[in-house]
Amino acid sequence: MILKAQNLSKRFGNPIPITVLKDISLHVAAGEAVAIVGKSGEGKTTLLHVLGTLEEPSSGTLEICGKIVTGQKSSCLRNRHIGFIFQAYHLLEELSALENILIAARIGKQKTDKASPARKRALELLEEVNLSHRASFPAKLLSGGEKQRVALARALMNDPDLILADEPSGNLDQENSQAIYSLLLGMAQKKGKALLVVTHDLELASRCQKTYTLQDGRLL
Repeated sequence: MILKAQNLSKRFGNPIPITVLKDISLHVAAGEAVAIVGKSGEGKTTLLHVLGTLEEPSSGTLEICGKIVTGQKSSCLRNRHIGFIFQAYHLLEELSALENILIAARIGKQKTDKASPARKRALELLEEVNLSHRASFPAKLLSGGEKQRVALARALMNDPDLILADEPSGNLDQENSQAIYSLLLGMAQKKGKALLVVTHDLELASRCQKTYTLQDGRLL
């Protein structure tokens, strides 16, 4: 099992005490695509951040690739096993598409010079998302769909076991949305990745093997 969450809860104390997530249990296996849907404000992004070790749960346990996540281990497990795709892309606008992908390799302490395996892999990923012709383009000159595909390639740079995607088609038109769906689901199925998608898009959710609804802090 790639992701195993057991009885996770998340509470915030400011400005008023509130429990956002309540007793969340969730498993995602290799090659499996799982969607989480729900209304805005239900805590879907918070859940994704907790499952991705960006935030600590208030209670419960989380395992990534069989390893229990603790405060000391979280960054190491995140860098080694998890790839994030954010709704807002989070690209560095002045850097090229290629350099944005290579950021993930640098965080993973890989060499990224012209002869490095990391640079070769980044170029291969650009080809896989049909952006080889944009390798040297600054991110600020890319369209929304192109930025999302660069973000997808960056998420795959370190060959993660788990891909977490937050509204991956939220800023895209129908054509680009379909392309992102196919890429994400194909990665999960063909490369044995565990995929967890938070989305409002019921079409994307319907193409996943499992769909959960987050409501009142609980997964249904």
